[in-house]
Amino acid sequence: MALLILAVLITAVISKEAYFVHGDIGTASYYNPPYIPTKCDGNREEQFPPGNLFVAVSEGLWDNGAACGRRYRLRCLSGPKRPCKRRTIDVKVVDFCPFTPCPSTIMLSRDAFAAIAHKHGRKINIEYIQ
Repeated sequence: MALLILAVLITAVISKEAYFVHGDIGTASYYNPPYIPTKCDGNREEQFPPGNLFVAVSEGLWDNGAACGRRYRLRCLSGPKRPCKRRTIDVKVVDFCPFTPCPSTIMLSRDAFAAIAHKHGRKINIEYIQ
């Protein structure tokens, strides 16, 4: 009986340590200023988070404007010429994609893009979770 309890405890610890959260997979590019006005808060400068880690999202994430203010954690997975930095960032949605059609799932500010990828990549594959 003691061995059974020990086996259950070990299995519980191992399964807890092996738990990974996987987000959605998409693409990201960056866009250049001017960043205002935005579809979320117009000309208000205070809409932008510290470090300028913000994004504009494509139709699939926009949700008729309900995406405004949402926070996503994202990381670079791959891209041409190995652009990814080993870093995860938190970003805030401040706008709808300024291009039609939108070239990526998420359009990052230049600062947000530079935080997770080297600039020699223009379009990268990302993982993101709300």
